[in-house]
Amino acid sequence: MAKFMQNSLLNPKTRYQLLATIIVNIITFAHGVGIGWLSPTLTKIQGPDSPLDFQVTIDEISWLGSMLGLGSLCGNLTIAFLLERMGRKFCIYLLAGPYACLWILTYCATNVGFLYAARFLCGFTGGACYVVLPIYISEMANSSIRGSLTSMMMLSVNLGIVVGYIMSTYLAYHIVPFLAIILPIAYFAANLFLPETAPYLLKKSRLTAAEASYKYYQNQRVDMEEASKASFEELRLAVDAQKTQNKIALTYRDLITRPALKAFAASVVLSLGYQCSGIFSFINYMSDIFNASGALLDVNTSTIITGIVQIVGCYTSTIFVDTLGRRILMLISTLGVGLSCIAFGCFTYYAQIYDLSHLDWLPLVLMMVIIYVGNIGLIGCFFVVLVELFPVKIRSVATSISVVFLSLMIFCTLKLFPLMLHYWGISVTMWFSAASSLLTFVYFLLFLQETKGKSMVVD
Repeated sequence: MAKFMQNSLLNPKTRYQLLATIIVNIITFAHGVGIGWLSPTLTKIQGPDSPLDFQVTIDEISWLGSMLGLGSLCGNLTIAFLLERMGRKFCIYLLAGPYACLWILTYCATNVGFLYAARFLCGFTGGACYVVLPIYISEMANSSIRGSLTSMMMLSVNLGIVVGYIMSTYLAYHIVPFLAIILPIAYFAANLFLPETAPYLLKKSRLTAAEASYKYYQNQRVDMEEASKASFEELRLAVDAQKTQNKIALTYRDLITRPALKAFAASVVLSLGYQCSGIFSFINYMSDIFNASGALLDVNTSTIITGIVQIVGCYTSTIFVDTLGRRILMLISTLGVGLSCIAFGCFTYYAQIYDLSHLDWLPLVLMMVIIYVGNIGLIGCFFVVLVELFPVKIRSVATSISVVFLSLMIFCTLKLFPLMLHYWGISVTMWFSAASSLLTFVYFLLFLQETKGKSMVVD
């Protein structure tokens, strides 16, 4: 029991780490609202009772989806440039502005260009937070709970997606921006109370501030306990050693060492598996998928149900990521998504030949399975694994490069997915997703290393 409490999120010594994680994840929750808002809204603005004064075509819809990827790419590059120069906290503050602007543009939209810009800013916020937040959390969290805290990012995104689904389904188009703009204000205000991470402060030779930060995140208000003093000293020595090593400037040779190349290969497969398996596209175009599958249940209700399943899947990941490890969850996830997508494709294929109306519930059940198993690994553990893959010296740069690649994949898949649905049909699209997921499973089975418990300051 004592060991459980020591490694638990309920441990009094780590409660401020949990609090900080919840506060910074207000923006990931908000980002999820922006993502979830799109799917039911597309149904509204394509209909005769559109709340907007203009119509959107299938090509414009594909651009609305893919602008998220372009914005994410710009967010990656911006934060990658600022992260080591200005610090984690500065980058965290920076996220509030673009997110507030996206809802102002959404409210004021008089043509599709406003919606393009809003989606771009939604992507910018997501791309930026996917770079800075995993690094911030990994630096301030104890290794025993780091995986659980980092996986809370995607749990927060999924909570936001469900809220976005519900708000855009049941509230008027122009009401949603008024409610959503509260989130960046609350996020910015709450973050004013959190200190910069100790490792970053030590890199900048700010020893007193680093010690104060370390005491805060270890929940020690007066003097540090002997064990904590020893841990802080160990951290200081490790950072000093890393600084000494880094006096030799980072060069391209550091990025082509054997460990670095192995990590890059794993990150590329991780990103390809995440995007080509279709999970993120399913989330963005869920209502269109249920329409194409011929499901007779209400489309928006089905979308909200799968959104709730996302939360359950990501919460499952949060519980088991530090006990079972990252690798086993990734294997279960990729295999489960692959098999379930095959089944979904087969159902929609045979539904065109035979009368399967008595199985109208099956698309919803299959999508629930796909979303659940996708979230316990591919989504829930994605950023946990991504940060832990790389050697310390290149971690910030390599993580940024990897997230840039992910953003390019997001752009491509969100641009192509509605076109694939339109020209290939739902069955072939789902089989393509299945093949991608199963190939990722084979790679992970053969090559993915377990990263649970890996140090963030020494290799």
